[in-house]
Amino acid sequence: MLRQISNFWLRYIHPRLAALIATIGIVGLASCLLILFVLAKIAEEVLEREAFAFDTTFLLWLHQFANPSLDNFMLFITNVGNPSTVVIVVSVNLILLWWQHYREEAKFFVLACLGGFILNTGLKLFFSKARPELWHRLISEKSFSFPSGHALGSIVLYGFIAYELATHYPHFAKLIYSLTVILIAAIGISRLYLGVHWPTDIIAGYGVGFLWLMICITMLKLQKLKQGNLVN
Repeated sequence: MLRQISNFWLRYIHPRLAALIATIGIVGLASCLLILFVLAKIAEEVLEREAFAFDTTFLLWLHQFANPSLDNFMLFITNVGNPSTVVIVVSVNLILLWWQHYREEAKFFVLACLGGFILNTGLKLFFSKARPELWHRLISEKSFSFPSGHALGSIVLYGFIAYELATHYPHFAKLIYSLTVILIAAIGISRLYLGVHWPTDIIAGYGVGFLWLMICITMLKLQKLKQGNLVN
């Protein structure tokens, strides 16, 4: 029995696990497991309708810095993650990928975006968490709060584009990823500043988005490796 289990592991599980680790790395795999753990803890509390004390405390602390100039800046930043802007960015990027004959990247980009949209919609309906009502908000949001669609969508959309650019322009990879992280973080902060999300919504959005992004990028890398092996 033990020999059969060992043979099954060596023949079926180990090659796939080795390929996965080689693709995303030990640090990437460990990060994904840690994010899964954090998401599970947050989801458990949300399902039990438990309140996070720091959610309200942080939002009220952040709101004390509100002023007209910062209002306009945050409205501009949050618009970068709005559906109308996202549709334009997705369309332009998809056209460019197809035009440059990056067909595999285009397919997985569509998969990443569609998957992110489905995940966001499904999770919002499943958890049905109400949005904050701590002050008069500058914008109106009618959907549920958890997780943040702007956080989830921005990390999937702009994260995938950053990966594409960094792959084709490796000398500028650090700059590309740094600017992308700043943009994604700014979008999340704008949602908190405007009072339309709790901090845990943003954390969950980033977590789910990052995991889905890693899955899509890993599948793309494995597909490229498979094609390379077939060519060789």
